[in-house]
Amino acid sequence: MRTILIGPPGAGKGTQAQYIVSTHGIPHISSGDMLREAVRNGTELGKKADAAMKRGDLVPDDVVIGMVIERIQRPDCARGFLLDGFPRTRPQAEALDVALAAAGVALDAVVLFEVPDSLIVERVTGRRSDPDTGAIYHLKFNPPPPDAVARLVHRSDDFEAAVTARLDKYHRETAPIVPFYEAKGLLKRVDGVGAPDEVTARLLAVLGPARAAG
Repeated sequence: MRTILIGPPGAGKGTQAQYIVSTHGIPHISSGDMLREAVRNGTELGKKADAAMKRGDLVPDDVVIGMVIERIQRPDCARGFLLDGFPRTRPQAEALDVALAAAGVALDAVVLFEVPDSLIVERVTGRRSDPDTGAIYHLKFNPPPPDAVARLVHRSDDFEAAVTARLDKYHRETAPIVPFYEAKGLLKRVDGVGAPDEVTARLLAVLGPARAAG
């Protein structure tokens, strides 16, 4: 199963990624983790990425795509992979498509988790973290125990203004990749509203049972 996950921030991609990885026996490739590993290992592409970041620049698309191609050619990706966090723009999607074709790799699906902006805002702004235990709670959906309430932290990234800004960026820059993958017949839409296990059931319905990548 060679899959890309897309959707707005707070749509539940991380939770569902864990399900796909465990049931299909494939690695979860996060663009952020991949960049950090390449920089840490001092690979040629990692050095280019590190130089860009030290200048305060975005890592060039061709560098990130090179890392993706290198990563998915490792033995642990023989049965497939789950790519999360890239591509983020239509030009990146188009360039990645060319690179995958050149590497002889065909995607099986691009899964889009659809959640209304109003629910995203409610989900994210209600999150609180416990600095003592590392636990994450939600004031409505997963209330904290009474003895933890006083020490909970509301991260600045979870304030409404920050969430709205991320959503605006998603709609402006990332949403245009949806029609690109739809035209290629790869897009699978999943309603992300509801309990995690309900969303997982919908995900299973569009992906089908686990199988080895051909």
